[in-house]
Amino acid sequence: MKSIFITGSSGFVGKNVIKYFNSEYRFYRFSKNQEINLKQDVVLHLAGKAHDLKNTLNIEEYYIVNTELTKHVFNNFLKSEAKVFITLSSVKAVSDISDCALTEDYIPNPITHYGKSKLLAEQYILSKNIPKNKRVYILRPCMIHGPGNKGNLNLLYKIVSKGFFWPLGAFENKRSLCSIDNLCFIINELIQNHNIPSGIYNLADDESISTKQILKVISSTIGRNFLFFNIPKSLIILISYFGDFFKLPFNKENLKKLTSNYIVSNEKIVKAINKKLPVTTEEGLKKTIHFFIQNNYQ
Repeated sequence: MKSIFITGSSGFVGKNVIKYFNSEYRFYRFSKNQEINLKQDVVLHLAGKAHDLKNTLNIEEYYIVNTELTKHVFNNFLKSEAKVFITLSSVKAVSDISDCALTEDYIPNPITHYGKSKLLAEQYILSKNIPKNKRVYILRPCMIHGPGNKGNLNLLYKIVSKGFFWPLGAFENKRSLCSIDNLCFIINELIQNHNIPSGIYNLADDESISTKQILKVISSTIGRNFLFFNIPKSLIILISYFGDFFKLPFNKENLKKLTSNYIVSNEKIVKAINKKLPVTTEEGLKKTIHFFIQNNYQ
């Protein structure tokens, strides 16, 4: 049985990863301020400071956690006997906007401190010589969905479950999502398959989906009718500016996430593992929604 040194085990992704693999791997959990002494086969670095939509986070925290902690864990990996290093970066390390399919060849130009801190960690890893007996993977997932999901998907579920209408019907968009099951499946392939080259890989489900489609999946899953209103875009944008000023949940950042395009290509990783991803976007969404129902999300 392979042993895995894991950071971020108490987070959304970490909890799902440990549950997914159950007894397949032996996990050693990293805790804050712990001295790292790697004796495991694999390093799975999932710890990170998530994008703060309310803009209340100290900017320095992004670089302390997303950049410096990653560098520290990676340095210990290089000195250890561990063979595989997998770190969770983000597509936001590349771009906050993606109307065409975002590939790994896209020249990074992050706007936010979250994206910049992730990119700095990537650049540090890529600047080091990797021993021939080691493999290093930088994973750039788009929005991950699954049991325990927080953020905009939870917000959309609440809107439907409480019987509200959707005021953004005038907006049309396509966004890529990444099922937590597909993420775990890919991690397992990277650990087990020695022939997958080190490098950067985008992670996304096979198909993109619109916000309207997500709402329809939610409404059909919970058995509730849902109304779409086409309020003028100019008025919605104005309201989002007020949200920024008064620090409300509906702000420019959330409006962008809910209505803009963000399409991510998973062609490179699918070709590398040479296997079909096990879960479709809709299947993953339904699993997340059933979790919301079972846990009485309000």
